[in-house]
Amino acid sequence: MLSKSKIKLIQSLNLKKNRDESGVFLVEGNKMVEEAIRSGFEIEFLACTSGFAAQHPEIGRRANDWVETDSETISKASLLKNPQEALAIVVQQKDLTPEINPENELCLALDFIQDPGNLGTILRIADWFGISQVVCSENTVDVFNPKVVQASMGSIFRIKTGITELSGFIKNAATKEIPVYGTFLEGKNIYHESLTSNGIIVLGNEGNGISEPISRLISHKLLIPTFSTNENKPESLNVAVAAAICCSEFRRK
Repeated sequence: MLSKSKIKLIQSLNLKKNRDESGVFLVEGNKMVEEAIRSGFEIEFLACTSGFAAQHPEIGRRANDWVETDSETISKASLLKNPQEALAIVVQQKDLTPEINPENELCLALDFIQDPGNLGTILRIADWFGISQVVCSENTVDVFNPKVVQASMGSIFRIKTGITELSGFIKNAATKEIPVYGTFLEGKNIYHESLTSNGIIVLGNEGNGISEPISRLISHKLLIPTFSTNENKPESLNVAVAAAICCSEFRRK
């Protein structure tokens, strides 16, 4: 059974300071736990129902520790409104920023993304379009936030993510003549531009866009044009939607 102390630990992972201190994060739901099992991430602890365990005999090999319990007990520990049959405590991988190299591949750079749902969705979008590198500014929401993990739908296990001082990362890329893209209202129409198969695509804050210090480092300013003929047309796109359009257009070209 799931002990009270383990339930307390699971629920404590809702807070970043506890995730940072313990070096682990929470994964919930059948599909997400299955993704964790298939990934190369270390699983410190796993709790699941007998039905889930029967379908995944590899649990004993993949989890350092695991217990079989009932759905009611999992519900008591869960942070979800509608818990399923499994949850896991997974070890955070070391900061992968040094391994992120936009010289030969595309990389997404996130400048102060605040909404965990947006960050998780961006990871999922990057995964869909075969972009395996995402670097986050130091003020971007924690990639191991439970809401980010859920919104990524398993992509968090396949994407290299890192946290860095973003201006330094971009300046270093510029010394190697790596193209740096970002979307702006005064940019050039993305559908008319020649886009590269490598470089950095910067995505800005939900309310303020790309910050001024970072915008000065952008070598290629792009515009996602609106096709609305409505007089009261929308002023901007959701950042995850903008990410999808950019990734799609870069891959199309």
